[in-house]
Amino acid sequence: MENGVRRKNGVRRTVLDNDLTVLTKEVHHAPVASFWVFYRVGSRNEVSGVTGVSHWVEHMLFKGTPQFPKGEIDRQIARNGGFMNGMTWLDFTTYFESLPADRFDLALRLESDRMINSVFDRSEVDAERTVIISERQMRENHPAFLLSEEVQSGAFKVHPYHHHVIGWQCDLETMTRDDLWRHYRTYYTPNNATAIAVGDFETEALLDRVRELFEEVPRGPEVPEVKFEEPLQRGERRVTVRGEGQTAYLQAVFHTPAADHPDFFPLVVLDSVLGGAQSMAFFSGGGTTNRTSRLYKALVKTELASGASSSIYPTVDPYLFSFTATVRAGRTLQEVEDVVWQEVARIQEDSVTDDELTKAIKQAKAQFAYSSESVTNQGYWLGFTSIFADHTWLDNYVDRLAGVTADDVQRVAQTYLAETNRTVGWYVPLD
Repeated sequence: MENGVRRKNGVRRTVLDNDLTVLTKEVHHAPVASFWVFYRVGSRNEVSGVTGVSHWVEHMLFKGTPQFPKGEIDRQIARNGGFMNGMTWLDFTTYFESLPADRFDLALRLESDRMINSVFDRSEVDAERTVIISERQMRENHPAFLLSEEVQSGAFKVHPYHHHVIGWQCDLETMTRDDLWRHYRTYYTPNNATAIAVGDFETEALLDRVRELFEEVPRGPEVPEVKFEEPLQRGERRVTVRGEGQTAYLQAVFHTPAADHPDFFPLVVLDSVLGGAQSMAFFSGGGTTNRTSRLYKALVKTELASGASSSIYPTVDPYLFSFTATVRAGRTLQEVEDVVWQEVARIQEDSVTDDELTKAIKQAKAQFAYSSESVTNQGYWLGFTSIFADHTWLDNYVDRLAGVTADDVQRVAQTYLAETNRTVGWYVPLD
């Protein structure tokens, strides 16, 4: 089946016979194009025993196919003046290539090939086990990672968001090649993917080539449904991590709704007021600072902390609103935490001023604009939003931000930033 619909942002949606969704957007400002494939699989789709399997499989798809042997992918992309990467997150795994427009066919051939023909050689699986365990151990050298892992696993008791994308080391040590192969054949399929092309091309010609390359990839099995639902948190949870170093860190998180919930946009504005606007994209492209945010003024300018921020990300299932702070030498975690709650209480009791609201919305819009300038970033956003909503989510992003009121911000602060809904973590240095 096929249906093509042009939206106000110029995106056309096509569905191939094998249920691969294809989004295309012509952008003729420069002779370049970007191709992405987003698979609806991440740590959300993992269970105990195979945590980290999505990230590991992502690595394995760089190990080559019979058509593109190991190392050939990198050489071909570099030789043709492009760049590429891949990543795994909570809700997705993705790969992309950005190339000169006249070399763009390479990206289509590469992605259609590794969707079905990736080689999971046992020796390569064993070699990558060492690489990923080393990656995890390298992260463990950073107190912020150790604290974040404990806070996240404390906040989620049931839902797979409980574990970090990298996975637990005990699972990384015991997972087999068959575990990886089963994951690949279950989730890396046309019916579980969205392909996105943005750039300097003619849509009909591109779609003809996409059909030629991708429709021969067979449809995969029905993807297992994620049925885990996190139960209501009924009281504050606290964790303390003790480790090497001389710096203390604070992290506090609150359960908040998924990206398709009406309260998500007021929470984005609340995040902008408290911690400074962010792009919510892995490719941000620059933007504003957080020096006008409430947390910066209350913690950094007063020299209680050397850094302070908040964050919220769009996700498929309800996730977290997070606060983080790095405590200055000579100050205490309790001092910093007290000030964070004072700032939260101020918004809960008095909301935000008109000037603050206007600035916060303007900064959030600017961050979105900065993060969607290039064809690479536009491809990312189209694929990312197709994971937790659909690509039309972008059409109304700015308008829905502009519609947020001070009362909305106060309401979501009162509703979600409640003491009974929070998990607080302290990193206490031993030195």
